[in-house]
Amino acid sequence: MAQLPPGIRFITSFSRDQWYRAFIFSLTFLLYASFHLSRKPISIVKGELHKHCAASHEVEVDSYKEYAAQIQPVKKPFNASQCGWEPFDKSNYKQLLGALDYSFLCAYAVGMYLSGLIGERLPIRYYLTGGMLASGLFTAMFGLGYFYNVHNLWFYIMAQIANGLVQTTGWPSVVTCIGNWFGKGRRGLIMGVWNSHTSVGNILGSLIAAYWVSTCWGLSFVVPGVIVAVMGVVCFLFLIEHPRDVSCSCTPSSNSKTFLNGASRCRIQMPALNAKENGKPQDPEMQHLLTDSENCSVSLSSSTVATGEGRHGTSAISFLGALRIPGVVEFSLCLLFAKLVSYTFLFWLPLYITNVEHLDAKRAGDLSTLFDVGGIFGGILAGLISDRLEKRASTCGMMLLLAAPTLYMFSAVSKMGLEATVVMLLISGALVNGPYALITTAVSADLGTHKSLKGNARALSTVTAIIDGTGSVGAALGPLLAGLISPSGWNNVFYMLMVADACALLLLLRLIQKELQCHADHSLFKEH
Repeated sequence: MAQLPPGIRFITSFSRDQWYRAFIFSLTFLLYASFHLSRKPISIVKGELHKHCAASHEVEVDSYKEYAAQIQPVKKPFNASQCGWEPFDKSNYKQLLGALDYSFLCAYAVGMYLSGLIGERLPIRYYLTGGMLASGLFTAMFGLGYFYNVHNLWFYIMAQIANGLVQTTGWPSVVTCIGNWFGKGRRGLIMGVWNSHTSVGNILGSLIAAYWVSTCWGLSFVVPGVIVAVMGVVCFLFLIEHPRDVSCSCTPSSNSKTFLNGASRCRIQMPALNAKENGKPQDPEMQHLLTDSENCSVSLSSSTVATGEGRHGTSAISFLGALRIPGVVEFSLCLLFAKLVSYTFLFWLPLYITNVEHLDAKRAGDLSTLFDVGGIFGGILAGLISDRLEKRASTCGMMLLLAAPTLYMFSAVSKMGLEATVVMLLISGALVNGPYALITTAVSADLGTHKSLKGNARALSTVTAIIDGTGSVGAALGPLLAGLISPSGWNNVFYMLMVADACALLLLLRLIQKELQCHADHSLFKEH
């Protein structure tokens, strides 16, 4: 009998379940990357919507107008000021551009609280598909303003609001799906790698938008819109919500370890003292997270945390019930400040580079992708460290502690030249996006399958939406504050970001203290 080729041996070395998990991992990665791909163009196009023009450049502008008239006899009316695209060509352009960011992010924050509740009650595949198709439409709608010569501010604001609302279908859906398929054994590392879709989407969005920004900025929105819509069709055709839908087994997990995220007090796990065996209910603060075998098989034989009808773990959890899960409030508020910093960079970094390094919009957009490259490594590193230490809150706190002085260094070093800016972009991206990535993925999944939920897997969508929705409030405030503060100097924007990082760290101190106490108690137990 002939020996199988190496490629076939490789394929057959993995089980059917493993191939399904790899497929869902890749599919959800691409689906949410396309969401972020469609959010990035606005930050790239800002440099084209408003161009810096001075009296000393009037001769260049006049020659450009003559050249444009020769090669483009039929084109949109030329703005008299030559400072960009009306209405963003005025002196208050930073406030107007900030209003675009705030419109999207405020709608996203409000919609996120509703999205999780709605998502629990609808099939994920249909819900996510509808959201992606609508997002593709509204993303392209913004770009159509270029082709149809639209100069009404409210047209662009409404496009941003609509897009912000429909994009809230994405995060609760993909996190619930990935949480159903993967267990806790290496959740931090797996989700750290998976969460790099945020940075990959930002990078691709930057490159696509930058390609057309100087020649036809409308395509910077239309092309990402088409990509999101196409991925919506792919979602409808291929997304599998839960392993049981294709008769796959739940991920096996070990009962010897529990992840300590500070939300759950340390409990030394001894078979004789297991709560299941002695039948004594525990305080939610004393309950560790569910293992995956429990999450897949346990039905609600006793009361859950404020669920709806209590239909054996299948009823949707209430909003207040989700807030009662230990750690949800602290991590939600921490994410508010962490996301404030991250999204300020997301929406304003290219314009900052344009002003400081005096680069054109395309080169500034390309350079800004280094922040997201750093974010990829930061998310993976945060997941790896939190798995190794079994401490989610402490990992976030450590990175937040390092991020604040790094931001100060970035504001100082970026004025020294391009090489220094490149290095600081990578370091800042890792430290800023690390805690953000960990909280929105592994921590959300941990809390969404908390022991107090007694196996109610449908709660994951609501918990995820609450945490990310609260974070999105910060995401809305960050770019708005940057637009208001930046006229007084970019240094003041960085001071604001450092204060936000410090607030995020302070909100985690209680959970960090719990984790350290757990570690001390566990060490003392082992000594005896």
